[in-house]
Amino acid sequence: MTVAVVLFAFSTQISWSYYGYQAWAYLFGRTKKTEYTYKIIFCLFVIVGASASMSSVIGFSDAMIFGMMVPNMVGIVILAPKVKGELKKYMDAIKLKVKAVTE
Repeated sequence: MTVAVVLFAFSTQISWSYYGYQAWAYLFGRTKKTEYTYKIIFCLFVIVGASASMSSVIGFSDAMIFGMMVPNMVGIVILAPKVKGELKKYMDAIKLKVKAVTE
């Protein structure tokens, strides 16, 4: 069980590092300088996270996930009418296909 937990933690760390870098590169560009800056900051946070108390790490992690959620929710609210319109077009197209097949 310990091996499974360690492998899960390691794979989660790798995937979050990748997702974080993709966001960083989108915001600051894809240069070697920005890549190394992100990697250094990420490694520093790994060290801080390993030496901090568990409650502090979980609190910080929760705050960062909340911080990512806010712009996503704003985007969902803004794009909801467009999504509704696209869904209506899609459902109308499906109905036409079903109607054509059954005739």
